[in-house]
Amino acid sequence: MLTRRWPPWLRWALTLLLLLTTAWFLDVSVVWQELAGFSLPMLLAAMVVSVLQVLVSAWRWRYTAGRLSVGLPFVVAVREYYLATFLNQVLPGGVLGDVNRAWRHSLGSAARLGAVHAVMIERLSGQMVMVSVALGLGAWLALQQGRIAGVVADMGGGVAAVVVLIVVVLGLLARLWARGRGYVHALRRDIRRALLSWPAIVVQVSSSAVVVATYLCVFALLAVGAGYWSEPQQALALLALCSLLLLAMAVPVSVAGWGVREGAAALLWPLAGLPPEQGVALSVGYGLAVLISSLPGAVFMVSGRYPAG
Repeated sequence: MLTRRWPPWLRWALTLLLLLTTAWFLDVSVVWQELAGFSLPMLLAAMVVSVLQVLVSAWRWRYTAGRLSVGLPFVVAVREYYLATFLNQVLPGGVLGDVNRAWRHSLGSAARLGAVHAVMIERLSGQMVMVSVALGLGAWLALQQGRIAGVVADMGGGVAAVVVLIVVVLGLLARLWARGRGYVHALRRDIRRALLSWPAIVVQVSSSAVVVATYLCVFALLAVGAGYWSEPQQALALLALCSLLLLAMAVPVSVAGWGVREGAAALLWPLAGLPPEQGVALSVGYGLAVLISSLPGAVFMVSGRYPAG
């Protein structure tokens, strides 16, 4: 990755700087009031949805591995996905959990390259659907706001996230090509087998759509509990904004998207005629809900067992 050489402390420092900068331009007391208005039952419901999210994601990983002829029991996939989710929440960059997941699976598998590719392709499947949903909803929101010429500006941090992702992918592919055409051929073959062939493409898009829906559902439950919407069009506007926050979180410069997500919320909410404190509170609530729901993964940190392949 383009940012993999960054020292961990720098990511933590950048995360803190982004959060402090966002707080500097907002009324922090209003943000606290918004957070205090969140509904505990809705927060618990959001955590239940997060369980479904891990189950579907683990199934998608298992399916991807199966397409590459790599064995992965569903129970093991769920366990490893919880561990990866927890590590992504507490380690800088937001991807080290997935790197660890690929490494652990490769150690327990006879097809190590296939095990690594399974994680890469499974994550690629999710990112493709998430970007499509976010850009679609973001464009709809810009049209609803009557700023057709300002679609890109309205997407704010989301567009920045897409640009960074494209640069990262192109940089990674260039490095892989430089290291050897044989590996590039193997990766292209596995992507075709596990993602782009029939019926893999349907299964991947469908399962990834469910996962993205769970992301947005967590935001929706928190927003409903806080009384942020009362009519369908208002709900769609909030979902569009939240989908752009998901894109902003993909920028691998902070810890679990903290700071980047809140800064994007502070910029995007006023564009939709909503108070920035509301967006930041919803962003913070989402981050806390995801962190708490990932805590079962901490149990597996002390386990020395590797997935059975």
